[in-house]
Amino acid sequence: MRLLPDLVFVDGAWRADQAVLVTDGRVAGLQAVGTAQRDDVRLPGKALLPGGVNTHDHTFQSLLRGLGDDLDFMGWRDRVLYPFSQRLDREGIKVGALLAFAELLLHGATTCVDFFYLQDEGNENAEAVIEAAREIGIRLVLARAFYDWEGAPKRYRETPADAARRTRELIAAHRHDETCVVQPAPHSPHGASPTMIRAGWEVAESENTRFHIHVAEGRYEGERTLKEHGATPIRYLDRLGVLGPRMIGVHCVWLDDEEIALMGARGAALSYCPSSNMFLGDGITRIPEMLRAGVRIGLGTDGGCTNNRHSVLEEMRMTSLLQRVRLLDGTALPAECAFAMGTRGGAEILGLEAGAIAAGQLADLVAVDLDDPSLHPRNDLLKSVVYAMSPRAVTDVWVHGRRVVADRRLATLDQQALMARVRDVTRGWSL
Repeated sequence: MRLLPDLVFVDGAWRADQAVLVTDGRVAGLQAVGTAQRDDVRLPGKALLPGGVNTHDHTFQSLLRGLGDDLDFMGWRDRVLYPFSQRLDREGIKVGALLAFAELLLHGATTCVDFFYLQDEGNENAEAVIEAAREIGIRLVLARAFYDWEGAPKRYRETPADAARRTRELIAAHRHDETCVVQPAPHSPHGASPTMIRAGWEVAESENTRFHIHVAEGRYEGERTLKEHGATPIRYLDRLGVLGPRMIGVHCVWLDDEEIALMGARGAALSYCPSSNMFLGDGITRIPEMLRAGVRIGLGTDGGCTNNRHSVLEEMRMTSLLQRVRLLDGTALPAECAFAMGTRGGAEILGLEAGAIAAGQLADLVAVDLDDPSLHPRNDLLKSVVYAMSPRAVTDVWVHGRRVVADRRLATLDQQALMARVRDVTRGWSL
């Protein structure tokens, strides 16, 4: 297959009169358009971008959207998350995943990390999420949670041995999947015991994967970790021996200078979720300082009820704007840097060969309408993509070379039927 747009974003620049060759789910290369070929897919008036990479989500929470708005973290957790997640059976979990994946694809994201913790002492629920991703066509990183805090609902909790065994089984079951990988995810310093965190890290070590963990999302966590373990979160994780190149710390809002330097020195990565941090009033992660320390960064939306939107493009915009207002500096973080975090930066921290249009990279691609009003006037197209582009400009999406959005509609399932399933699952829900 050859994709023939008006413009292609390659190596930080726009190139015209280029065809993108796609073979076996990957970009085989670029070539001059030349004569027509039978497998040409013409995209007149469109530009081709690498797909967005969402490095943190909880997809079932898309069904909770609107229930916990205008609550603080504890109010949201105790009044919305815990009670309403108890209502979800396997069908509800799958519908929630489909809803989140649909919104992401329609907004130009091609990869999603689902940090999943509704385990019910098994892998069947996680398999429902994987099935949803396969049906709709998104690339999935299933971050299987390790959770044993006694204050959480029972269906979240497991022993460290059970969590490790089940995660290994899930990794083995999907080791050869083209569009799904499984990675361990100890919940957090407060949601996972030291033994549980170590168990997740040991699975990552033996299976050669990344591992995910919420870190210092709110000020309360630093205070709690210091009280319970005698160290702030990053120092605590370093003492456990898990702070290193495999670790993806999610949020990392409340870190001091030494912790930021330590993350960089150990080679740890960050999944930054600016809209969620704003939505819950958690604070602002110090992105320029982390970049200077050598911390690798990707962007995430977080769950649908702690953000209310599933758009990596919006997270790019928020990343830049938040740093400007925090530092009172309009040059603090340019569009090019934010775009890189939301594409190849996110792919790199996940261990995926995606996020760029180049030979050998996964064919996860997004076409945008150059005639959309949000991209005019045509001054600097990439900056307009980050700061101005409307989701309606996204017209077509390919994941692993498969067209999953065509002419602004899902190509893999019936959107109206999906919305009917969402209404059925959530009928009668209210606080």
